[in-house]
Amino acid sequence: MENYKTKRENFYRGIKDFWPDLYGEEYALYDISTIDLGEVEEIRLCTNRIGKIFFKVSELLRNVHLDILSELGYPGETLDFIRHKTSNIESVIARLDLIKTKNTYKCIEINSDTPTFIKELFRVNGSVATQFGFGNPNEGMEDQLAKAVRTAVAASAKWLDEIEPYVVFTAHEDNIEDRNTVLYLQELYGLPSRFIALDKLRIIPGSGLYDETGRKIDILYRQTFPIESLIMDEDESGNKIGLWLLELVKTKKLAMINPPSAFLLQNKAVQAVIWGLHENNDTFFTSEEHHWIEQYFLPTYLEAEPFYGKKVPFVKKPIFGREGDTVQIYSSTGKLLMEEKNKNYHDVPSIYQQYIELPSVTYNSEKGKKKGHILTGSFLVYGKPSALGYRVGGEITNNLSCFLPVGLA
Repeated sequence: MENYKTKRENFYRGIKDFWPDLYGEEYALYDISTIDLGEVEEIRLCTNRIGKIFFKVSELLRNVHLDILSELGYPGETLDFIRHKTSNIESVIARLDLIKTKNTYKCIEINSDTPTFIKELFRVNGSVATQFGFGNPNEGMEDQLAKAVRTAVAASAKWLDEIEPYVVFTAHEDNIEDRNTVLYLQELYGLPSRFIALDKLRIIPGSGLYDETGRKIDILYRQTFPIESLIMDEDESGNKIGLWLLELVKTKKLAMINPPSAFLLQNKAVQAVIWGLHENNDTFFTSEEHHWIEQYFLPTYLEAEPFYGKKVPFVKKPIFGREGDTVQIYSSTGKLLMEEKNKNYHDVPSIYQQYIELPSVTYNSEKGKKKGHILTGSFLVYGKPSALGYRVGGEITNNLSCFLPVGLA
């Protein structure tokens, strides 16, 4: 009888260009959690409604005074950039992070600019479900994703007025997860394009972005390179090449996917805007939309005071943080209960969001049976609900959380 470790290794060895281990730890579990069709439909319904709320508020934010955007914590260098609408969709691929409660799902954030967890849910999940004898809740979603990538590229080409655009997919060459996620999207795109590592791209300010042969790039697909990192990017001479890149987009010399509007929504302070409008019963939202916000969103503010008054536990999160980095959980009396050990975002402004506990689950791993907390990831692809799946880990979902495949019961 093969043990868990051997079975897992043999199975994932058969999946090309995947990363079953990350940071020297088990990442993709050789196990399955089951879900019924009714639950899948409920997740898709709430994903659709939450997406509509986010996308509606992005139009509002594009038109507010720049001072308001500054107050919400957007870096000054990005203010002009995020007002540009280069695509007919706010985000091509976005992922909602949802927590299942007794009778609904609550959205804790939207990863609208550079979400990962893509290949896992759109391709790998189906293979695991089949292996364990279950249906795949994400059946057909890979075709939806491929169509969305092609549609996004076509829309960008139209915006640039380019009939045969030179399309380049890019990522950090040395990050296995980022590189293989981007290569997977390139494979789904299926039309002429190239993958070029980020460090091989060259910018000529005011002119364009070029490949290593000097050919001008029209469309840059940067699924895993966040704008907030990009604006800090400098070359060895200290030139702010990231800002040059944004300038190329602003002057229509380059199209970028995800588009600028995706970064507009990436800021977690957007949830404080949504909750503020809801709490004031603002007519910006219809009564139906107010109902959706009440059902699917959590009270979120730019300061902690409202929680002290109500004696409610809360989470402090950096507005542009990722992978649980710098997240802190506080009790109803304001006492620090738990914090993520990685603190790379301590100088970034924060939001304060009502804390709710993640449901727990028992799963098999190389270290035996373990108990962990489950976070539901649900994709919005071109504004439509798409693949969904689970990550399991601690109370704060971080980069060591595992991928737990899901099968239709």
